[in-house]
Amino acid sequence: MNASTQLLEKLHQVSFATLGHLLEDGFVSTEIRSMLSAVKVVGRAVTLSVIDADAIAVNRALASLQDGDVLVIDMNGDRRHACVGTVTACAAQARGARAIVVDGLVTDILELREAGLPIFARGTNLLTTKLHGNAESQLNVPVQCGGVQVHPGDLVLGDDNGLLILDSQALAAVIDQALASDRAEPGLLERLEAGEPIASVLRVE
Repeated sequence: MNASTQLLEKLHQVSFATLGHLLEDGFVSTEIRSMLSAVKVVGRAVTLSVIDADAIAVNRALASLQDGDVLVIDMNGDRRHACVGTVTACAAQARGARAIVVDGLVTDILELREAGLPIFARGTNLLTTKLHGNAESQLNVPVQCGGVQVHPGDLVLGDDNGLLILDSQALAAVIDQALASDRAEPGLLERLEAGEPIASVLRVE
């Protein structure tokens, strides 16, 4: 088992909120939230910069996806056009994608929820992208997503609480500490529920 596989397995086990105790960078704006409930995502970023509401660029990105990928779409400030819907989600699932993250809007929300592929976005709209074929849109370049710069291959962690996108080296540096914290938490809860003084259970200074 190589180091990357080990890290991915550990990330599937850890509580992402525990990583929030140990890291400061990589946390995506809370305005980008899960459109589904009860999700947990671990995958590698495939990035897409969309210019002029170009649906063809999204289709090209979908065709490039591999098992375990998360498509991260930067709409470059477009808060009007939805770039993900029923067909987009189905295509991503067919390629083995773990999720789609959009710094922008999506549509077909009921169908997306029924399909079950985790989708993260700023919200929904009826206005959608068009088949422009704009040459300015770019695949697998650094993009912005909710205030975080995302590079191709970064690890995308997402659940109902939010999104964390960071390089594997930064996550590997804290994952064992985070897992140890998770293992210790049930004991802390038991002590608190048993009435033990807070000052003897939790750090107060």
